[in-house]
Amino acid sequence: MASPRSAQRAGPPDGGWGWMIVAGCFLVTICTRAVTRCISIFFVEFQTYFGQDYARTAWIHSIVDCATMLCGLGFALCYSPAIAMVGKYFNKRKALAYGIAMSGSGIGTFILAPVVQLLIEQFSWRGALLILGGFVLNLCVCGALMRPIALKEDRKTASEFLEQDYVPKAQKRDLKRTSICSPLIKVWSHECLCYCSWKEYNFLLMPGFMVLAVSVLFMAYGCSPLFVYLVPYALSVGVSHHQAAFLMSILGVIDIIGNITFGWLTDRRCLKKHRHFCYLFAVGMDGLCCLFLPVLQNFPLLVPFSFTFGYFDGAYVTLIPVITADVVGTSSLSSALGVVYFLHAIPYLVSPPVAGWLVDTTGSYTASFLLCGFSMVFSSMLLCFANLAKKIKRTHLLSLTNDMGTKQHIWTNGAIAYSVTAELDQKDVQFLAVDINSYSNR
Repeated sequence: MASPRSAQRAGPPDGGWGWMIVAGCFLVTICTRAVTRCISIFFVEFQTYFGQDYARTAWIHSIVDCATMLCGLGFALCYSPAIAMVGKYFNKRKALAYGIAMSGSGIGTFILAPVVQLLIEQFSWRGALLILGGFVLNLCVCGALMRPIALKEDRKTASEFLEQDYVPKAQKRDLKRTSICSPLIKVWSHECLCYCSWKEYNFLLMPGFMVLAVSVLFMAYGCSPLFVYLVPYALSVGVSHHQAAFLMSILGVIDIIGNITFGWLTDRRCLKKHRHFCYLFAVGMDGLCCLFLPVLQNFPLLVPFSFTFGYFDGAYVTLIPVITADVVGTSSLSSALGVVYFLHAIPYLVSPPVAGWLVDTTGSYTASFLLCGFSMVFSSMLLCFANLAKKIKRTHLLSLTNDMGTKQHIWTNGAIAYSVTAELDQKDVQFLAVDINSYSNR
């Protein structure tokens, strides 16, 4: 990575070198997510060569996705940091920046899907994988574009710790002046690191993040098998190999439109406050697409499916970092995104083999696609009900504070009376006891 600038910024620059970060993230998503999606084109080749059923063959794709989201291995070393860097450079145009950056997945799928099919035909699946491996080496170029940025809010946690008087001020002066207190320095440093580490992950206890995390689990379970089984399903209903690869290309190019348009729209003033609704709407629409997929059994019907699913897939993928930033804040975005993508890992690992087992057991793709669809619809409905409950609670508190905000009820019993004062400040209702003895004597 390039060396960071020494001066700290008050906030994200929303431009400048940030657009180079977007370009780097764009290339990263091509080399990671697009290449991973194209593994589904190898599915039939793997199944034929190794003579295995759907469930066992699906482990190849699911392990790749799981390793990317779960470990610090392979693609994960590039994917998560690149996405987090975009959030550091943009605030006002964050959704648009993420839309452009994440569109690399769609563009890469659009280009690579037919290319991979041609490579398989010309060089077999082994040669095609070698060529893809050489292409993925371009991640080194992407890393060279990443320039860390120092924001003032990044130092906020450390400043808050110093203000907590964990070490008395006099002791701090002694630690600076003398070398005798080196053990105390180590203790203080250890406490500082522990406190800062906890502050970095305290968003885990936020109710909003907990709901988002559970929703992500169901969403990830529903979306993964589609990219694994779309090509095999198309082949099973009589679609040719080139047409099946073309379906992935359509899905990829429409994914781009979903990335950019939803990113641009949700940055508008009229929709910026409704990003959560846009996200759950996109996830719900993809779920409905999966529910209708079993009745689409020819190429002309599968083309509209690829259009619809691809568009809304690009939409919600763009909004995942944006929604996460809205919930936890920019200062915790890197850690929160790491947790969010970590939560993708287990569904990505389990869902393709489970879907393959259902295909092997039932002899049909219907049960697999229905399970995916219901999982994504449930993810959307969970967020919807959580937001409704939050609004109802807020409305109740507002009405309560409006009724009590200008009133003081005084009960005189002896010399003491109580005044109940409601103060509207961040949904809090504060009750104060007031001694009005002197006031009532006047």
